[in-house]
Parts: sequence; structure tokens; C-alpha cells
Amino acid sequence: MTVDRTTLRRELRAQRRNLAAPARIAAAESLAARLLALPFAPATGYVAGYWAMDGEIALHVWQLRLPPGCVYCLPVLHEDQRLRFAPWRPGDALVGNRFGIPEPDVSPSSLLEPEQMSLVVLPLVGFDPRGHRLGMGGGWYDRSFAFRQRSPAPPWLAGAAFELQRVDALDNADWDVALDAVCTEVQTLDCRSPLFV
Repeated sequence: MTVDRTTLRRELRAQRRNLAAPARIAAAESLAARLLALPFAPATGYVAGYWAMDGEIALHVWQLRLPPGCVYCLPVLHEDQRLRFAPWRPGDALVGNRFGIPEPDVSPSSLLEPEQMSLVVLPLVGFDPRGHRLGMGGGWYDRSFAFRQRSPAPPWLAGAAFELQRVDALDNADWDVALDAVCTEVQTLDCRSPLFV
């Protein structure tokens, strides 16, 4: 990688924020179709997305088209620096977390553990052709799904991004949790292929 991660994050975030509204709407439609067509897309169980912020590709179309047996969840920051998840439907109460990101306003006792998810769609700042992910740098997803370094899916982990967030190569740190796929508005990368090992 020729630029440091901080610079790369700033550049990629600016690019995705600059996308015009019609391109965003079309991208959300295409992304939904790709996520629903994943070979491991579940017909039942808990599936998690994210609340799109800062120009992230939106998941609302995918959420509304999920099979009836799937329960859509949003991530909730937990004091142990790992994510938990809570079922959420449009209209349910939300509260801003310490980063200003909306989370379901539920009691801690009703939160779900990462291990209970069937599929988790992760936001990306950047990704490379091998499926390596550049996040915001807080490590929340890597800590929450560290068990996937030792255990097979589920939960399946799929990154979601605009194609313009693709970079030639990203360094992979020891703590990075591998993605099973990356979906954009124009392609699906199956990172389980031996090509990416």
C-alpha cells in the first residue's frame, strides 16, 4: 500500500460522500440484489446490517427485501468494546451512541451476541481484490468477530461498499477478521475462494 491508512480513509470517505443521490439510490438497489444472491444468504435467523452514515452505501433496500424468516438487527456498542445486536424495524425507537450513530433503544438484556447472527453485513471504508477490509480504525468488528479466526461460519461476514472504495492492495494485520464476501453495486467478491487464501 503506497499511502498510510489515515490518509487512505480520508480520501475514500471523501469520494463516497461526493457521490450524487441518483447514483446512491441505484447502488442501494444493486447492492440489495447482490446481498440476497450470496450463496450463504440465510432464509431464516438474525441478520445484521448497519445504519449508513458518512456516505456509506445504504442497506434499506436489502433490509426490506429480506426473506420473512430473517430478523434484521443493528449493532449496539457494548462497554466491553465488542458489538452486540438488537432487532430493529423502521419506526422502532433509536438512540445515538457515543459516535452519534443511531442504535436500537432496547434494554441490555435483550441484546444478541455476535455468535447468534447468521449473516453480518459490515460497512467498509476500503477493500482490495482479496477481500481485505479497511474500516474506520476502531476495531469494533474485528474484536466482535475474532472467534471467526478459529471457527467456521456462521455468522457469515460480508462487506458492503461502493465500487469506488476498491483499492489495489491493503495490508492485512494479524487481528483482522477475514470477510467471506464483499458486495458493491457492480460486483460480488467471493473471498472464500482459494484464489483469496
